[in-house]
Amino acid sequence: MKTSTNIISKLCRLGAACGLVFFTGSALPAFADTVTISGVKLEDTAQVGNQTLKLNGAGVRYKVIFKVYVAALYLPEAKSTTQDVLALPGAKRVTLVMLRELSNDDLGQRFMDGLRNNLDIDERGKLIKPMITFGQMFSLVPVLKKGDVLTFDWIPGTGIVCQFNGQKIGETINDPTFYNAVLKIWLGKHPADDALKDKMLNAK
Repeated sequence: MKTSTNIISKLCRLGAACGLVFFTGSALPAFADTVTISGVKLEDTAQVGNQTLKLNGAGVRYKVIFKVYVAALYLPEAKSTTQDVLALPGAKRVTLVMLRELSNDDLGQRFMDGLRNNLDIDERGKLIKPMITFGQMFSLVPVLKKGDVLTFDWIPGTGIVCQFNGQKIGETINDPTFYNAVLKIWLGKHPADDALKDKMLNAK
């Protein structure tokens, strides 16, 4: 009888422990509001204009073997193809968090290369003015250091707003076609990093 009681008691304790594990495991995601990538914490949502955007996907930009920055894409709703992202109406955001020091000239040149690599001659011809304005923005940014944050927002009715560590930099560019061109730096046919493109699109 004593043996039976002990067995029942152990089973009860085991059941209680298992119940706690299951409860904890199911409850944790409800409290998770950040995602950590390479030591960088990213919020699950972002407020852009009057819209709350959701983190679509994020990953690390590598240059050879070196980590350059974490890039995150925020959208009104989840999308997994470049075409769907470009066609999606509403606000959008790309966030870059630096993982190493980089000069503004170096980063600006990489962005300009990304635009040229993903636009044909006719497209570049139509976007000369915003490309010049966008390029000039990088001269306003000091040397980028680890932890610095750049955001590139599309705000309907306002345009493209760029921020460095939360402070607006450069002119507002009210051209949705150019914002899509900026998105192609990471999501185009010749992206900055193929693996990063998949991560930002949350591709399976």
